[in-house]
Amino acid sequence: MKRRTFLAATLASSAALTAPALGQNTGQKQPFVLPEQFKPQYVTIKKDYAPGQILIVPQTHFLYHVVEPQKAVRYGVGVGRAGLAFKGRATIDVKKEWPTWRPTQEMIERDPQTYGRFADNDEVQPGGPGNPLGARALYLFQNGVNTFYAIHGTTQPSSIGRSVSNGCIRMLNSHVIHLYDNVPVGTVVTVL
Repeated sequence: MKRRTFLAATLASSAALTAPALGQNTGQKQPFVLPEQFKPQYVTIKKDYAPGQILIVPQTHFLYHVVEPQKAVRYGVGVGRAGLAFKGRATIDVKKEWPTWRPTQEMIERDPQTYGRFADNDEVQPGGPGNPLGARALYLFQNGVNTFYAIHGTTQPSSIGRSVSNGCIRMLNSHVIHLYDNVPVGTVVTVL
């Protein structure tokens, strides 16, 4: 994808996120506006990361997709709460469009009020706009073993730029779709 095409698509999707609905009552809650620093942009990156790799820096809430030597597309992300975040090196071994979802057993035990309906059964939430994983999921594996962490979309756009998830990396749906379309299975991901 050419830079001009990417930037045009990004501006269009950002405009859709910030545009108020027609007939919206001004007394209602304002639509979510993504802070400027979390919108995708081309940046310079250390030469330590090869083209095709992904670097995630949870402390700054940024994901970098290296597209050429020392150049990356930077996206704003939401990351795991303290003590729940993934750290290390992994590969994307599975990619899914509109993935199904089920909380881990640890999530059910940690927050039974939120996830209690999944206790003692095999229920899975089908993919779709209401699914917490959003439009796409890129699953992280280490040595062929699922880490149960993923880079995925979100139904909570205001979580971008915050440390609030159960450990996964959240992106706006339009951003994760763009990333999904541009990274193959086997992509190396480093989370600092």
